[in-house]
Amino acid sequence: MSTCDTLILSDLHLGAEVSRAADAMHLIESVDFRQLILLGDIFHDLNFGRLTGAHWKFLSAIRKLSNPKRRRKVIWVEGNHDVGLSQLMSHLVGVPVYQRYVWEYGGKRHLAIHGHQFDRFVNRNVLLSRFFEWFYNNAQKFDSKQKSMSRWLDRLSTRWLRLSDKVAEGALQYAQEGRADRIFCGHTHESRTETRNGVEYFNTGAWMDQNATFIAVDLRGVHLHVYPNRVPGRVADRHPGKERVTLPARSADLVDPAGLPAHPFYESLRC
Repeated sequence: MSTCDTLILSDLHLGAEVSRAADAMHLIESVDFRQLILLGDIFHDLNFGRLTGAHWKFLSAIRKLSNPKRRRKVIWVEGNHDVGLSQLMSHLVGVPVYQRYVWEYGGKRHLAIHGHQFDRFVNRNVLLSRFFEWFYNNAQKFDSKQKSMSRWLDRLSTRWLRLSDKVAEGALQYAQEGRADRIFCGHTHESRTETRNGVEYFNTGAWMDQNATFIAVDLRGVHLHVYPNRVPGRVADRHPGKERVTLPARSADLVDPAGLPAHPFYESLRC
């Protein structure tokens, strides 16, 4: 896969020792795309002291891509780990930050939202979630070079909380209420595809494990890829015929983590 219309990746968690920032930078530099969506949790936390050279290089690459002369659009959708950094990094990296991003391509309405809004455990147990994050951060310090234990803990928490099922369920319902044809989420760190009542759900996975995954959208449909060599094949095959059109943003109508509001048609929502 060397070219696509839209490239989507999420959950880099820059600042975490397990972040595969160097690989992510290689990906965005090797693929020809017109739109890049960073689908949340680009940062792990507010501690910039944890950012390594590879992490700063990735941010520098994003900054270069955002140059209007490149004629490429870069969109950052805010994740729960990005809260508190969005506006600062928007100015530093030079990209707009959204709570949700909506665009039309190939006659279909696409919606990108990080997915933590559908995670009731995180929304209702803030202190406990912070304790788990603290424990996870410290586990990485004492882990092996391959960080196998840290990555195992990450997968275990996803399965124990049935996070993939919950986010998929909430996302599909949310997309249907907003009359979206496709919805893209991250947050769970586990790639997934599902279709219900004509709505297609795609989870981008994460860039913290041995199998980093990302999504590409082109005229043939939506494709889920594993970096760097294994490509599981086409996820959805459609034959669209229209160019991408970004819908206008709305400054009001903030997303409520406890229950996202429903509207006849969702629009892009800037932070």
